[in-house]
Amino acid sequence: MKSAVLGAAMALTALPLTAYEYFDVEGELSFQQRQFAETGAQGQDKSQTSIAIEPEIYWESDEGNTSFVFSPFFRWDSLDDDRTHGDVREALLMHYQDNYELRFGVGIVFWGVTESQHLVDVINQTDAVEAVDGEVKLGQPMISMGWEFDESLLDVYLLPYFRERTFSTSDGRLAVPGMGDVDAHYESSHEEFYPDIAARYAVTYDEWDVGLSGFHGTNRDPYFVNNLSNNIAPYYALMTQVGLDVQAIYGDWLWKAEAIRRFSLDSNTAFTGGFEYTYVGVNDGITDLGFLVEYLYDSRGEDAPVAGQNDVFAGLRWVLNDLDGTEFLIGGTVDLDDTDSRTVRLESSGRFSNDWSWTVTGRIFDSNDTSDPVYALRKDDFLEAEISWYF
Repeated sequence: MKSAVLGAAMALTALPLTAYEYFDVEGELSFQQRQFAETGAQGQDKSQTSIAIEPEIYWESDEGNTSFVFSPFFRWDSLDDDRTHGDVREALLMHYQDNYELRFGVGIVFWGVTESQHLVDVINQTDAVEAVDGEVKLGQPMISMGWEFDESLLDVYLLPYFRERTFSTSDGRLAVPGMGDVDAHYESSHEEFYPDIAARYAVTYDEWDVGLSGFHGTNRDPYFVNNLSNNIAPYYALMTQVGLDVQAIYGDWLWKAEAIRRFSLDSNTAFTGGFEYTYVGVNDGITDLGFLVEYLYDSRGEDAPVAGQNDVFAGLRWVLNDLDGTEFLIGGTVDLDDTDSRTVRLESSGRFSNDWSWTVTGRIFDSNDTSDPVYALRKDDFLEAEISWYF
């Protein structure tokens, strides 16, 4: 976290001292309760309560071409000391001029189009104590520049500092078995100070949105090795990745795909692709019902250290189109090499009012194969309810 705080301080010093009248402050305070179906594999409790706050300070120059956003985050957790943590999600100074944008500080960048996983998303490190699906990210120190052309965008990034992934303690849920309070290992002698570079070119042509990306630096996905104390320690290798993401809309069909070629300790090719078909106007023309199907492939096969090497994801998305923005998604992934390896997920959300919202999520993990990444979570089926207040 020290690098994020340093980046925030550097960005703050770049602001004009007379700019106080252009500030806006808002944020989110959330109350979360997780309930697990059974005691964890390492004897962890079944109940987990937490409170999180994420304020946002926004400033914009009088001319409108320079802005700054500062968004710290903190969570207190009743069960896991490592889930009681803070981070600077964003502390980003941005300047617009003509057809380019310059960004400096700490930021979050998202790449990806598919539902089940995001292969091309490599800029930010995963905040794994926040969510099991890898969707929540840590702030990344960066200097970046973007150019906007008629129907395309080009973004380049210099990432001077690497953020290690967060992990739950053995007392927390969704913990990695054998993971103790150990130091990470790196392939590079520069460790977390190895400078990463990345770029993405995105173009829109008729119904098609296409992105071509590249990255070289420290892999955000760690390998796991046994150290001298027989604990599991994360090992961060160097890697080079080229990626392609494609999305196209034809009527009620949304086609999407992501593919990568990664060169590292175990070089591989991976692909995720499929479609979402939406029946518009179900239930007397009021709601929409979408059907999602995606195929997940990894060239490493059953030796892949991740789920999704020869799997199919299928799901239903129900959007009520009401004033409260209520929607539901239920889906599941099945391993075609071992149909006993399955995961199921539920995601639902809506609003009580303009200031209050709710989400309910759930996960089911099922596997009997000790070499399957899902096996470590076999006792971690849970239901999570969260209420958020926006101020």
